[in-house]
Amino acid sequence: MAEHTRSSITIEAKPADVMAVIADFGRYPEWTGEVKEAEVLSTGADGRAEQVRLLLDAGAIKDEHTLAYTWNGEHEVSWSLVKSRMLRALDGSYLLAPAADGAHTEVTYQLTVDVKIPMLGTIKRKAEKVIIDRALDGLKKRVESV
Repeated sequence: MAEHTRSSITIEAKPADVMAVIADFGRYPEWTGEVKEAEVLSTGADGRAEQVRLLLDAGAIKDEHTLAYTWNGEHEVSWSLVKSRMLRALDGSYLLAPAADGAHTEVTYQLTVDVKIPMLGTIKRKAEKVIIDRALDGLKKRVESV
């Protein structure tokens, strides 16, 4: 089983508000530094994205990939790689847990990346950590500013 990297952050909003920002792929270029384009390719019966094409520019990694999404209400979304030029795997999830006061949400982001080029595991984990931390910081700023 592949190793994964995980990190959490607390956001001053209800889970449904956080999930609304996560589900709004068209606005990803506004708050995620690495995503330059996002296009929903297909949606499910609930109106949420099932497949999304993302154009990524993260410095050393420039890639276009398609991800398949699975939604679990307002508390969890996971994704897996459908196709990519540089990646063999990109599996991740956001898990949202409401705080006892109901006004905050603990967001946990888990990510596993496998690139097609050889890379040391420690370097890969460090890259995953940077991606996660940037995503969580951007999500927090976006949700709390809306």
